[in-house]
Amino acid sequence: MGLFKLRKNKKFNYEPRYYKGSGSPFEIKHKFEDERVTVEKANLKRTLTNAINDFKNRDQKSTKTIAMIVLILVFIFLFIIDFDLTIFFN
Repeated sequence: MGLFKLRKNKKFNYEPRYYKGSGSPFEIKHKFEDERVTVEKANLKRTLTNAINDFKNRDQKSTKTIAMIVLILVFIFLFIIDFDLTIFFN
């Protein structure tokens, strides 16, 4: 009774003609796999520890630049919504 049986998918042994590299050309890997250690599959504690260590090893100049950009954007937002800053001063 073949009415309820599913068909098997066909398998092809395709090899790219002009590919001359190591490994499979069809392998999909993470974009930052070579640079970061936090993309590996691990338990939650190890992942958080790796993320914190990666954040600590970040360049100080870029951290200061990001902080300045965030601060400027916050002040622009406060200016747009007409926030009164005098409540922080006497």
